[in-house]
Amino acid sequence: MEVWQKLLQQAGLLSLSWQNIVMFIVAGFVIFLAVKKNFEPLLLIPIGFGAMLANLPLAELSASGNFKGDHTPLLQLIYNTGIKTELLPPIIFMGVGALTDFRPLLSRPVTFLLGAAAQLGIFVAALGAHYLFGFTAKEASAIGIIGGADGPTTIFLTAKLAPHLLGAVAVAAYSYMALVPVIQPPIIRMLTTKEEREIDMPVARPVSHAAVIVFPIVTCMFSALLIPSCAPLMGMLMFGNLLRESRVTDRLSSAAGGPLINIVTIFLGLTVGATMEGTSFLQARTLFILVLGMFAFAFSTMGGVVFAKLLNLFLSSENRINPCIGAAGISAVPMSARVVQTFVSNETGGRVNPLMAAMGPNVAGVIGSAVAAGVFLALLQ
Repeated sequence: MEVWQKLLQQAGLLSLSWQNIVMFIVAGFVIFLAVKKNFEPLLLIPIGFGAMLANLPLAELSASGNFKGDHTPLLQLIYNTGIKTELLPPIIFMGVGALTDFRPLLSRPVTFLLGAAAQLGIFVAALGAHYLFGFTAKEASAIGIIGGADGPTTIFLTAKLAPHLLGAVAVAAYSYMALVPVIQPPIIRMLTTKEEREIDMPVARPVSHAAVIVFPIVTCMFSALLIPSCAPLMGMLMFGNLLRESRVTDRLSSAAGGPLINIVTIFLGLTVGATMEGTSFLQARTLFILVLGMFAFAFSTMGGVVFAKLLNLFLSSENRINPCIGAAGISAVPMSARVVQTFVSNETGGRVNPLMAAMGPNVAGVIGSAVAAGVFLALLQ
C-alpha cells in the first residue's frame, strides 16, 4: 500500500493545473496546423510537441529555467548550450545559405532595395510594441523582428534580448510565415492597380560565376564591418552560400543544406516549444505579441510594394518593376515569391509570371532581416 501511495504522490496527474491543460490544447492546435494544414510542419511539429513536454508536471522537460536543484533538465540543457550561446540559429543560417541562389538578386540589383523596404514592419511593430503596449525596448525589438519573416533570426534576437518571450514570439513568427499565402494577396491587391499587376519585367541579364563567388565574400565583410553584431548570422549565411557556389565543395554544401540543418531544426524547434510553460505563456502580453506580429507582417508587405511603386516613378517604361514583387521582400524563402507568382499569374490569366523577379527581393529579405537584428543588438545589448 505504501508503494502505491508513493507512486501516486510522484505522479504528475495530481499536479496538473489549468494552465497545463490549456497549453496541451495549444500544443495540439499547433500540431494540427502543421499536419492538417501543412503550416510550417518542420518547425511547428517540434514546437508543438516541445510545448506539450514542457507542461507535463514533474517531468522536468521544460526549458524555462524554472527548475530546482543541481540537475539541469534535458531540454534546458539544449537551450543553454544551443540557443543561449547563439549556436543553433547561425548553423541554420549556414544551411539556408547553402540552399539559396542569389543570382535573381544579382541579375536585378535594384531589387535589393525592395528587400530593405520590406523590413518596414519590423520597425513599425517594434515602435508600436514599445509606445502603445508598454513593452521594454528589448522586448519590443524581439516582437518587431517577427516582421522579417525569418524564424532563425527571430529566435536568435529574442534569445539575446527577451528570452522570456521566446515561445510566444517564435510561435507567432512561424505561424504567420505559414499564413503568408493568406495575409499577402489582399494587401497586394489593395495597393496595386490592374495595370501595375500586368507589368511584364524583361528577362534578367545573366550572372557570371565570378560574381556569385565574390558576392558572399564581399557581403559578409561589408555587413560585418558596418554592423559587427550581425556577423554570426551573416557570416554563416554567406559561408553556406560560398560552399554552394564554389562548385568544389559539394559534400560540404549537401551536408549543410541537408542533414545538418535538419538535425539543428529538430533541436531548435523542440527547445523553443519547451520554453512555453503555461504559467509564463498564458498572459495578456502573448495576445499582444500575436496582434503585433500580424501588423509586422502586413506593414512589411506594404513597405515592399509601396517602395516598388515609388521606384517606378524614376524608371523608364521599359525598366519598370512589377510592384507586386515588392511583397516578396520578406524573407520567407521561397514561399513569398511563390505567393507573388501565383497572385500575379491568376490576376493576369497566366500572361505574367514574375517568379524569378520576385526571388530577387525574397533572398534580399534574408539579408535585410539579419541586418535589422544586428541593428537592434548594436543599439540595445
